[in-house]
Amino acid sequence: MNLVMALEMAAECHPQRIAVSSGGLHLSYGDLLNAAKAGAEVIRDANVRYVGVLDTNSPAVPIALFAAAYAGIPYVPMNYRLTKVELEGLLERITPALLITDKPVVAALDLPEGIKLMMREDFQREALASVPGEVTAPGEPQDTAIQLFTSGTTGKPKAAVLRHENLMSYILGTVEFGSAAEDDGILISVPPYHIAGISAVLSSTYAGRRMVQLPNFDAKVWLQLCRDEKITNAFVVPTMLSRIVDHLEQEGGGAKAPSLRAIAYGGGKMPLSVIEQAMKHFPGVDFTNAYGLTETSSTICLLGPDDHRSGFESQDPLVRRRLASVGKPVPTIELQIRGEDGEVLGIGQAGEIHVRGGQVAGEYLEQGSLLDAEGWFPTRDRGSVDEFGYVYLEGRADDVIVRGGENISPGEIEDVLLEHPAVSDVAVVAVPDRDWGEAVGAVIVLKENAEASETELRDWVKARLRSSRVPTAIRYLDQLPYNEMGKVLRRVLKQQFKEMAS
Repeated sequence: MNLVMALEMAAECHPQRIAVSSGGLHLSYGDLLNAAKAGAEVIRDANVRYVGVLDTNSPAVPIALFAAAYAGIPYVPMNYRLTKVELEGLLERITPALLITDKPVVAALDLPEGIKLMMREDFQREALASVPGEVTAPGEPQDTAIQLFTSGTTGKPKAAVLRHENLMSYILGTVEFGSAAEDDGILISVPPYHIAGISAVLSSTYAGRRMVQLPNFDAKVWLQLCRDEKITNAFVVPTMLSRIVDHLEQEGGGAKAPSLRAIAYGGGKMPLSVIEQAMKHFPGVDFTNAYGLTETSSTICLLGPDDHRSGFESQDPLVRRRLASVGKPVPTIELQIRGEDGEVLGIGQAGEIHVRGGQVAGEYLEQGSLLDAEGWFPTRDRGSVDEFGYVYLEGRADDVIVRGGENISPGEIEDVLLEHPAVSDVAVVAVPDRDWGEAVGAVIVLKENAEASETELRDWVKARLRSSRVPTAIRYLDQLPYNEMGKVLRRVLKQQFKEMAS
C-alpha cells in the first residue's frame, strides 16, 4: 500500500471532479494525479532524501504530498510559525532536501547547506504544466511516507515517523471510498504541518470530496467561504470554533451557512460551553469530536453526531456528561487504561491511555519504536473509560500535579472551575510548594463584565472536590496562551508562576 492509491482510485473514478479549490484555481482529480506524477519527476531530479514543505495551505501542498510518495521519499511539512532558529534547526535535520516554500516565509532564514529551494508557485506551475511519463510508486508499505516534527512545546521537537501502511490503515478503516457526493466540499483551515491537515487531504481524496483551502484562519472569512463555496464539511480545532462562535455572537442573525452539514473538531480540549454554543448556532449540523495523535495517524476515538445531540438535549447528568468525552475508539483501534505499574485499570479508573492497531506508528526517528512487545503504544495522555465505553481525557501524563505523593489531574479541577458562571476559560498547572513539593495553580479567564474573587473560586472547588484540589495560587489573564492547534501552553504558565514566586 502507498498513499498514491487513494489518489489513483479517485482519479480513475472521478477524473473531472474538482479535487482542490484555492483562490481562483480549481484542480480536478485527474489534474492532481498528473501534477503529482510530474512533481515526482521534479523531486527525483533534485536528488534529495526529503521533500520539505514550509507553507500555508495551497495547491502545492497536496501535489507535494502525493509527489513525494511517487518519488519514494518522505514528505516533511514544517511549522512556518516557528522562530528563525527553530526552523533552521529543523532544516538542518532533513538535509539534503528539496524545500517547497513561499518567499515571505523563507526570506529571513539562513538555509543550511544541502537545502535546495523551490518556490511553491514554481513547483506548482512546473507540476501542472508538465506531461508526466509512466510513473509508478516505488517501495514497500513499510517505507516512511511522512515525517512530522512534534510541536516542541515541552522541548526539542521529535521527528514522528508515519509509514504508508499506517496512514492507509487509517484511511481504509475509517473512510468509505467514493462516499462524497459531487457537490460535497470540505473547508480545510487546519495547517498543513499538522496530522489533521494531512488526514484531511488523504481522507477527502479517498472519499472523492472537493477540498477548499483557507491559507490563514479567520472566523469571518471561514464563514464567508462556507457560504460562497457551499461547504458541506469542515474540520476545526477548539480555538477556531471558539472564534467562530464569538463572531456569530457579535454578528447576530445566525450562521447563514445552509449547505454546511457536518463539523468535526479535535486537536485540543473543547470547552463544554463552546460546543453547546456552537450547536445552538448550527442547529442542523452534525458535530463530531475526533481524538487522535500524530503517532496514531490521526483519529483513534470519535464522539459522533447522535452522542452530541443526546448529550445536548438530555437532562440526565450522566448522558449530558458525554459531551465532554472524546467518544469511543474507532472499530480498528483497541484501547486500554493502564496504571503506573502497567496494570490494566477498570471502569472509571484514571491512568495512561494505551492504543493498538494498524494505524498506530508509535515511532520516532531518534528513539525508534515505542510499541511494546504486543504492539501497544503509550500515548502519554491520561484518561478513563466509563461503563458505557466513553473515553474521557484528563490531560497529558506530564501535566499531572504530584502533591505530597498524591497524583492530581488538572482536568478534573478545570472542569469544576469551568462550571462557575463567571469563568470563561481556565488552565490548571503545578506550582512549586515548599511543604508539598507541588501544589495546584489556576489561571482564570473571566467572562466579560464578570467577577469572581480568589476566595470565591477556592470555595467553589472545595465544595465539589477534595481540599487537596483547591488552588493555592490563582492568576487572572485576559486570555490563555494557546498554540495554533488549540493546546494550552502550560510550560508558559508554569514559568510565569515560578517568576511570580521568585
